[in-house]
Amino acid sequence: MLTRLQDRVAIITGGASGIGRASVLSFVRQGARVVVADIDRERAQETLQLAAAEVGPERVCFQVCDVSREADVEALVHRALTEYGRLDCMFNNAGLPGAVGPITDMSVDAWDRTFAVLSRGVFLGIKHAARALQTLGGGTIINTASIAGLNAGAGPAPYSACKAAVISLTRSAAVELAPLRIRVNAVCPGLILTPLLERGQSTPLAQVLSTAQPWPEAGLPEHVAEVAVFLASEESRFVTGEAIVVDGGITARGPGVFAQGNPAGKAIANSISKSLKREATAGTQAPDFDPGSSGSLE
Repeated sequence: MLTRLQDRVAIITGGASGIGRASVLSFVRQGARVVVADIDRERAQETLQLAAAEVGPERVCFQVCDVSREADVEALVHRALTEYGRLDCMFNNAGLPGAVGPITDMSVDAWDRTFAVLSRGVFLGIKHAARALQTLGGGTIINTASIAGLNAGAGPAPYSACKAAVISLTRSAAVELAPLRIRVNAVCPGLILTPLLERGQSTPLAQVLSTAQPWPEAGLPEHVAEVAVFLASEESRFVTGEAIVVDGGITARGPGVFAQGNPAGKAIANSISKSLKREATAGTQAPDFDPGSSGSLE
């Protein structure tokens, strides 16, 4: 086992699948103890089993948490402090695809729910993690944003607006919390191959995604997780207020994923639509989709 995060304690929201699950596994492999947070109990238990098989059950635990509810987030931070005695890193990664469709047809409820999870959830994570970290001498906060927060054409309007808010909040919080030795950064995934994005897709999505960006292979949750490990480690001790793009060069070229006629955008949009219909009745809070169309469908 490597030791870049030896004995550090991290909370990872949206840890049941996708980027969250990959991050849980990457963190524990580097020596961290992790509180996995999600509303999906079944898939969260799968994450715990995978982690426990590698490092033992004592280094990982689960806390059910709806990140849009302040009481849940406060209890989550308390769980880390009581379970492991400290907190070093908060990874605000939970998300959902959010409202889709033309702005002219979008309901206020759908818009508000999108912001409740993707924007308010990050605010609450920063708030309650910072309260704990300032008494412990500092730490690091990581937020999952998206390339959709940087450019138009990389996701639905509500999702994109939320992710832009996350990037702005990351920078503002980094400035405010720096004197307390709390670093705050964001990761901006591009088109990431995650379970939520794959469901309902008949064509192998890796093939679709690999043609939608300059880099000739699909983005994986592990690619984002490795950046999160860096941001949680001492290697990034002078890095704060940054929004690090992990997208295989798609932003450099210009996203336009959902431009009319783009086959990748059409395939992704169809996949999202089918996934939303399946998840609607279950109320699943996905770990982030990220093509900016859910930023990364976690």
